[in-house]
Amino acid sequence: MKVLFLIQGWQVAASRYRVLQYLPYLEKRGVQTHVSTYPKGIVEYGRLLKRVKDHNVIFLQRKRFNPPFLQLLRCRARGIVYDFDDAVMYRNSTAPSPYSRTRQRRFARIARASDHVIAGNNFLRDQAARFTDRVTVIPTPIDRKRYCLKDYNEKKERVTIGWIGDHGSIHYLAEMRPIFEELGQRYRNLELKIICDTFFDCDHISVVKKLWNQEDEVDDLRSLDIGVMPLRNDPWSWGKCGLKILQYYGVGVPVVCTPVGVNRDVVQDGVNGFWAMTHEEWIEKISLLIEDPLLRREMGTRGRELVQRSFSVQACAPKLYKILEEVAQSCSE
Repeated sequence: MKVLFLIQGWQVAASRYRVLQYLPYLEKRGVQTHVSTYPKGIVEYGRLLKRVKDHNVIFLQRKRFNPPFLQLLRCRARGIVYDFDDAVMYRNSTAPSPYSRTRQRRFARIARASDHVIAGNNFLRDQAARFTDRVTVIPTPIDRKRYCLKDYNEKKERVTIGWIGDHGSIHYLAEMRPIFEELGQRYRNLELKIICDTFFDCDHISVVKKLWNQEDEVDDLRSLDIGVMPLRNDPWSWGKCGLKILQYYGVGVPVVCTPVGVNRDVVQDGVNGFWAMTHEEWIEKISLLIEDPLLRREMGTRGRELVQRSFSVQACAPKLYKILEEVAQSCSE
């Protein structure tokens, strides 16, 4: 079986977590994998159309083609699998309105044109199910071999609240600036660590600005004591697949999050983390973890157990292989 994976970029999180880290497993199962970034320009589009005939399955990660090219691709490709982990049929949280007819139409076309659709969570599955009955949920997993448990016995002068992400989602964290500033006034041993490609400052609390890079990613996560994942309660946020939470849990860091979308499914309030909606709830829940190292360890350990059981590459890779195999077989008949 030959599979051509089309990705947005080699350093893009969705590409790394939903395609690239699966490749060793797939290759061990005998799959011949080829990976390319999406074409740019008419010449590259032409080359892609020539390549697709040599593969059993074309795996499209998130991007939706314009109607003319999608039609050409559908005519040339044997099997198409479309994978998405964001609410691409809606505008993002910074837009005045989340609803977009153009986005809805483009999503409907790619869902109908695909032989199978892989959604990152249940909300996204339901969106795809309006246009096709060939939908499977596979969460965005982490590699449990790569994510090593943090050292709970390390002696630190400060308690570190942390967040990992990129410039496209840091506005969620920036909205929490008043919360961090109040906590900084209450706890002098507190710091905020931002692992990102853009940053902001706060009053009354030290802000550690760590430029994200893949080599340091796990060590940066292990340096945290508390992980946060704030969101808004809107369609774009409902499509989030909770990767930040899974990354925190992967190294045993407890989480405080907004209970919307998949966050509610992954974080059990009071068991492996806390939910917080209001300013007061964020202050209360983060304070509980700041003041109790044992609670941090207990919740982080429970979160790590959940990830290893249900949200790891090792748990999800067989599901992906099965889908690729079924599409390849059905499209060869």
